[in-house]
Parts: sequence; C-alpha cells; structure tokens
Amino acid sequence: MSLGAYRFRPRWWGLALAVCGCAAGIALGDWQTRRADERRAAAAEIEAAASARAIEVPQQPFDAATLVRKRVAATGEFDPRHTVLLDYRLHRGRPGFHVVQPLRLAEGGGYVLVLRGWIAAAPRREELPQVVTPAGPHRIEGIGLERLPQYLEAGTAAPCAPGAVPCVWQNLSGEKFAAWSGLPVAPLLLEQLSPLADGLDRDWERVETGYRKNEMYALQWYSLAALSVALFILLSFRRARPIDGSRSA
Repeated sequence: MSLGAYRFRPRWWGLALAVCGCAAGIALGDWQTRRADERRAAAAEIEAAASARAIEVPQQPFDAATLVRKRVAATGEFDPRHTVLLDYRLHRGRPGFHVVQPLRLAEGGGYVLVLRGWIAAAPRREELPQVVTPAGPHRIEGIGLERLPQYLEAGTAAPCAPGAVPCVWQNLSGEKFAAWSGLPVAPLLLEQLSPLADGLDRDWERVETGYRKNEMYALQWYSLAALSVALFILLSFRRARPIDGSRSA
C-alpha cells in the first residue's frame, strides 16, 4: 500500500501498541457504559419511588432488600442521644454535614437509621452546628437505601467518646453505628423526604444521577481506542527509498 512517495510499512511494536491501546479503550469504554446504564436505571427507579405510595416499615426482623429504592414510611421518635454528623458533605458548593439519627419505631419495633438532611458547617471547624430534633412521634417518609456512598477518609478519626453528641464521622455503615450505639438498628437507611420543622436541607444530590459523567468517560475511552488505530496507520507510512536508477539519474 502506498500513498505518493510514502509506503505503508507498519512496525510490529507499533501494531502491538495499537492493539493494546484499542483493546484497553474499548474495554474501559464498555465498563463505563455499563456503569452509566446501571446508574440510569437506579435513578429512574428512585424517581418513580419518590412519587409512589409509601410502604410501611414492618416490625423487625424484616427483609430490608425488599425496601431498597422504594418509598418507605416509618413512625417513631428520634433519638438525639445518638446523633451522627457525616463530615465533608458539600451542598451547592457549601461545606457541611449530613445528619443521621436513629428513629425508635413505635410499639417496640427496634430502630431505623434516618438520613435526616444537610446542615451547613460553622465558620470554625471546631464549632459543630446545632441540630434541632423535633420531639414526639413522627411519621417519616423517604427512600430506602442499603448503604451510603463511601468517601476517602481524610485521616484516621478518633473514636467518639461515650456520651459525645453529636459524633462526627466521615463514613457510616449500619454495623459501625450498631457497634458504637449498642442499638438494634435494622439493616436499612431511610433517606428522609417528608418535611419536618428542623431547618435541615433535604434537596438530595443523588450519586445515581451521575450517569452522564460515566457516558462522558466512556466517550473518552472510545476516542482513545480510535486514536490508537489512527496513530498506528499514520505512523506506519514511511517515505519510500529511491531505487538505484533514480539516484544515478
């Protein structure tokens, strides 16, 4: 194959690099595409659940998997003695905390963790915001979550002292909370949607809606695969050497 004074003479190592780059780009692009599809489906499921009729949380024990990404309702009283503030939570560009409290279910049904909302951080890091906990029983509606997104820990946090309220963590799991509080919490987290006079912001920014970022990443990886092929073809053209007769002429 020739193009004017240039001939297509690929090098074996160039072919190997092109194959590796193309294969890696396609594989990573396919992975990001699958992640986008998963997040798009999860976002659609949560959006449908937000407008659906709430399912009442049954008495413990219950199968929490049946309530994940469903609109769930639980009636009980908040326990402010075991308040947890999740640090480094940005909301509309402002630093703050997510407030988590256990809800003691009515009729001795145990506890359910409630992600109550977001509260702004104080100007000074050592000052913690004052969380308002409305007294009395409340019917809380929200989206059932299996777990919260985990963030990179900014250092090793010291364990909360007994009786310290609130306790500041960066990440939360049901097992960690149960070990710290000693409460029989259900394996379900309720992301509160229903209004409550507590001053917390519940305009949740969901991780599931980030599928557009995955689509963008997929496009970048597919572009890398195409670029690997294009560079291989381009760099494989080399100037043809003149024959001896042309030199003597």
